[in-house]
Amino acid sequence: MVLIPLVRDYIDRMLHDIPGMKVLVLDPQTVGMVSVVYSQSDLLRKEVFLVETIDNASSSRESMAHLKAVYFLRPSADNVQKLRRHLAMPRFAEYHLFFSNILKIPQIQILADSDEQEVVQQVQEFYADFCAIDPYHFTLNIQNNHMYMLPTVVDPPGMQSFCDRAVDGIASVFLALKRRPVIRYQRTSDVAKRIAQETRLMYEQESGLFDFRRTENSSLLLVIDRRDDPVTPLLNQWTYQAMVHELIGIENNKVDLRGFSNVPKDQQEVVLSSVQDDFFRANMFENFGDLGMNIKRMVDDFQHLSKSSLNLQSIGDMAKFVSNYPEYRKTHGNVTKHVALVSEMSRIVEERKLMLVSQTEQELACTSGQVTAFEAVTSLLNNESVSDIDRLRLVMLYALRYEKESPVQLMQLFNKLASCSAKYKSGLVQFLLKQAGADKRTGDLYGNRDLLNIARNMARGLKGVENVYTQHQPLLFHTMEGIVKGRLRDADYPLVGNHFQHGRPQDVVIFIVGGTTYEEAKSVALYNAANPGVRFFLGGSVVLNSKRFLEDLGEAQRISKSSSII
Repeated sequence: MVLIPLVRDYIDRMLHDIPGMKVLVLDPQTVGMVSVVYSQSDLLRKEVFLVETIDNASSSRESMAHLKAVYFLRPSADNVQKLRRHLAMPRFAEYHLFFSNILKIPQIQILADSDEQEVVQQVQEFYADFCAIDPYHFTLNIQNNHMYMLPTVVDPPGMQSFCDRAVDGIASVFLALKRRPVIRYQRTSDVAKRIAQETRLMYEQESGLFDFRRTENSSLLLVIDRRDDPVTPLLNQWTYQAMVHELIGIENNKVDLRGFSNVPKDQQEVVLSSVQDDFFRANMFENFGDLGMNIKRMVDDFQHLSKSSLNLQSIGDMAKFVSNYPEYRKTHGNVTKHVALVSEMSRIVEERKLMLVSQTEQELACTSGQVTAFEAVTSLLNNESVSDIDRLRLVMLYALRYEKESPVQLMQLFNKLASCSAKYKSGLVQFLLKQAGADKRTGDLYGNRDLLNIARNMARGLKGVENVYTQHQPLLFHTMEGIVKGRLRDADYPLVGNHFQHGRPQDVVIFIVGGTTYEEAKSVALYNAANPGVRFFLGGSVVLNSKRFLEDLGEAQRISKSSSII
């Protein structure tokens, strides 16, 4: 089973076995965990007539004795204290308590002591302490994501909280999969090593929970650091799911379009789910051009049925057609959602000249040629149509590629960026190089070390590529190949403890400290489809786009300046 069915099964069992009218009480984290796999109509079918957050439930005194309360919470100290107060003054007929991870014995004792009116019917652990946003992709939505860039001494409690949440999420995934993995980590990352070691420690402390039948080919957990591939979250995206997140933003599979003036009122918050939306599932990895053609085909089909003779040639024509046919929007609301999204993205692409910008980005990421790259970046910095964030990303991509080759030209770009971008934070590019420069990275980010990669890059440069905007391949792809072919070096990715890998693993969870991207999630899904003997799962602290990556980088820079430690 993949991640979404696993979480759905937990929620099904939680709600199905409690007959009658119910209220579902969640915390801010479990709201996301439930919403990505369960729709409102799903909940209604399970007789859930009210959904509350634990904070709202705390402030209400209204008795609802006709309802049974189903709580699904993270087992945090804060949640246990809130629940304790709820049980002291019960509003509901029954309380059924479910926790997304391991509940400690002292916490169970607190709840037992609080249940003086004996309203609690059951307490269970259902291991779904993660957001399963796609079948092979999960996130933990950690708020203080910038912590991974800072030494522990800057904020020891903050770093401990960050690592605890990562360990909880990883452990929950393996409990749901019923696997106990061999653990490896990226040698150059202190935070990856710490999370790997603390995950191993949890397995030893909770050995009874992880006592699964050993399979012939064991599973693997690999903990790596976002800073090993800072290029992927800096690139513009041209496949559907990744592009929506980069240009608009996706949070727990929801897209907020309220800030866009041309979007119909009934499409101002939309859901992009590979489980609930057939069109999205079929097109989430399609490039922008093919996506537009696929949407046009669907609109043409309806136009034929409605006997309309309009000539629809552009995304704008389709958007107008959809808005002028209320019956189309009513019958084919799913397609109108995608028309609205593609229409807005087309506008942004044109407004920011992203086709021009992205071509240079891809060349910086995929082909060598320092002189040509310097000229291309300089030209775009001088282009008044290019936005500040795009200028910043271009200079960062150039700096990561040529930091050793062209220090003089790099300084010229720094000065040019500072003079033409009012929002540019001084020293941010240099801080990125300090965090994720060549001396800090483990992986072969640009394919410069391995002879096979060098040959591939030369061939790609000679032959060109089918689509210049999607030629980039994240470092994660080569990491997956290294795992499958047994080429992941022990020196670069040591094992935790005295374990070793028996042959090729069947299930591999790659956890990226600092966040994943939808481009990497696409690589995992396509790799799994092409290689049925192994299943890769991708997880991380957050799901990044360039805006979030730069925000985390800026916050880490701000803290490092004030602490004077880095």
